[in-house]
Amino acid sequence: MAEITAQLVKELRERSGAGIMDCKTALKEAGGDVAQGELVLRKRGIAVAQKKSSRAANEGTIGTYIHPGGKLGVLVELNCETDFVARTDDFQELVHDVAMHIAAADPQFIRKEDITAEALEKEKQVQRARALQEGKPEHVIEKIIEGRMGKFYEEICLLEQPFVKDGSVTIGELITAKIAKLGENITLSRMARFKIGEASSSDS
Repeated sequence: MAEITAQLVKELRERSGAGIMDCKTALKEAGGDVAQGELVLRKRGIAVAQKKSSRAANEGTIGTYIHPGGKLGVLVELNCETDFVARTDDFQELVHDVAMHIAAADPQFIRKEDITAEALEKEKQVQRARALQEGKPEHVIEKIIEGRMGKFYEEICLLEQPFVKDGSVTIGELITAKIAKLGENITLSRMARFKIGEASSSDS
C-alpha cells in the first residue's frame, strides 16, 4: 500500500472539500489512490445524505447571482437545519455555486419528480419517433427511450446537471458532499432565473 503522505491528504482535501481525518481514512481504504479516495468519500457522502434526508430543513438562505452586465439574474432558496450552518462559508459557497450554475445552465425543473406529465410524455413521443425513424426494432424501442431519457433529465433537471465548474459531479452530488461535510440535511426548495427580454423559468 502506498504511504499516506501529507501531500496526498492535501490533494484529496482540495478535490473533495472533506476534513483531514476523513481524507486519511478514505486514502487508506483506496490504497493511496487519490481518485479512488474521492470516490470513497462520494459514496460515504451519499450514505450520510440518505440518513439525514428525512430531517426537517427549515433554515437556510435565499441566494442571488447577477451575471456581469446585469441582464441575467438568479434567485435560489437553499435550506438546512440550523441558522448556524446557514451562515457558514461552506453553505454560502454552495448557495452561490448553485445560483451561478442555474444562470449558466438554465434548468427548467429542480428534480426529475417535478417534471410535468405532459412534458415527460412529449419527450417520450419525440424519442419514440426518433427511434422508429432510425429503423430500430420495435422490441428494443422502450429500452432506447429509457436510455435517452437520462440525457433529457440531465438537460432540464438541476440536480441531474453536471456542475458548470466541475463536470465530474452533478449538482445533486455537490449538495450531497456538503451534507456529508456539514452534517445537516440540505434541500433546494425554489429557483427563479430572470433574463432581460425573456419570461423567467421558475420552480417550487
